Amino acid sequence: MDDKNMENEMTNGSQDDNKNNDNYEKICYMCRRPESKAGPMISMPGGMCLCHDCMQKAFDTVTKGGMDFSKMPNMPYMNMNFSDLSQMPPVNEIPQSQKLKKKKEPEKQLTMKDIPAPHVIKGKLDEYVIGQDKAKKVMAVAVYNHYKRAFLGGSDPDGVVIEKSNILMIGPTGSGKTYLVKTLAKLLDVPLAIADATSLTEAGYIGDDIESVVSKLLAAAGNDVKRAEKGIIFIDEIDKIAKKKQTNTRDVSGESVQQELLKLLEGSTVEVPVGSNQKNAMTPMATVNTDNILFICGGAFPDLENIIKERLTKKSSMGFGAALKDSYDNDPDLLSHVTNEDLRAFGMIPEFLGRLPVNVTLKGLDKDMMIRILKEPKNAILRQYEKLLALDEVKLVFEEDALSWIAEEALKRGTGARALRAILEEFMLDIMYEIPKDPNIGSVVVTRPYLEKKGGPLIQVREG
Repeated sequence: MDDKNMENEMTNGSQDDNKNNDNYEKICYMCRRPESKAGPMISMPGGMCLCHDCMQKAFDTVTKGGMDFSKMPNMPYMNMNFSDLSQMPPVNEIPQSQKLKKKKEPEKQLTMKDIPAPHVIKGKLDEYVIGQDKAKKVMAVAVYNHYKRAFLGGSDPDGVVIEKSNILMIGPTGSGKTYLVKTLAKLLDVPLAIADATSLTEAGYIGDDIESVVSKLLAAAGNDVKRAEKGIIFIDEIDKIAKKKQTNTRDVSGESVQQELLKLLEGSTVEVPVGSNQKNAMTPMATVNTDNILFICGGAFPDLENIIKERLTKKSSMGFGAALKDSYDNDPDLLSHVTNEDLRAFGMIPEFLGRLPVNVTLKGLDKDMMIRILKEPKNAILRQYEKLLALDEVKLVFEEDALSWIAEEALKRGTGARALRAILEEFMLDIMYEIPKDPNIGSVVVTRPYLEKKGGPLIQVREG
């Protein structure tokens, strides 16, 4: 067999492998050039690839000089009988070390048409989050302006520089702070990182450094620094870094963390490790500018209501003009009266609050909101259970009285919307366990007596 026929056989054998490796380009075993520079590769037995230039040099050496390739340490698969291709081993899949990731095409540039308007963002949030209209409006406007800032990129001809408006979210536990941000991340194509302030400590102590929040954003952006610099960082449990009162030890996880966060919130250039939270000599570092990163901080701020109440009822006047001490006890919107003075009394330093100019409060959930959360969102809890039983061809129905009882019980537990799933998990356990036993069951109706443990659910058998 001549050289051309053998070369054609090898080329044909490699075509099937190429279909499975569209995302990678091959590398020549000899010259180490990728396919984009050396041209199409010839796949050799044993998963080895050679470019046409190196293949031609190899044959020239064999035909003219009679060189023995079996004695070359870098050519382990060349000790073979080329005259009998039937004895050659099959062309295996190219090993990972012999492939190079193809370069992605540049991403489409952001245009004004791609920027979703605030009412569009809020409309999408309404499909998943019940209530909290004020918080959703603030989030929608903040993200809308964030997109416009990314579009301008600091190159405005008029010299107007749009500053970012960092947000502080305050609301009781289970009111939807984290869920609101997570839902926003799914709806918008912008890198978002969610960090927990409880793990942050001052640099040099055990725990995560402040820069770790930027490392998470860089990872969320696929280690693309330019994309990460237009991202959003949500720092949860921000109330846990409040200044500790009456402490004689160094506060390495409280006020000092607030001091360290100042430079990130204001905008600075930080060195962060790529692909790891640990800084060491073996980890590559990347420089990230936080000027255009939007920061959203959220916390429950327990006992903040008492601080607000004390300020509101603190009057110098006496008699009929004085405010009653219990006048704000049952006010559901008490948190909406919060001021920076109250937050400073809680333990937040003024410099930190000054870098979070937008304050938004979330309302505590009432009974009607609890019932709506059970039924209305696209991924409502009831819909999830209905979907699970539908896979067993069983219809699940909840009576209105049963939903009312679940909402009342959730309010008693005091953990917000999280209590809804806990209650449903408790009462759905027996149903999910027993239903698959009998294939004749067609529907299950959850009633209030079942939830009150005075009876069982109504089970209907399939007709026919």
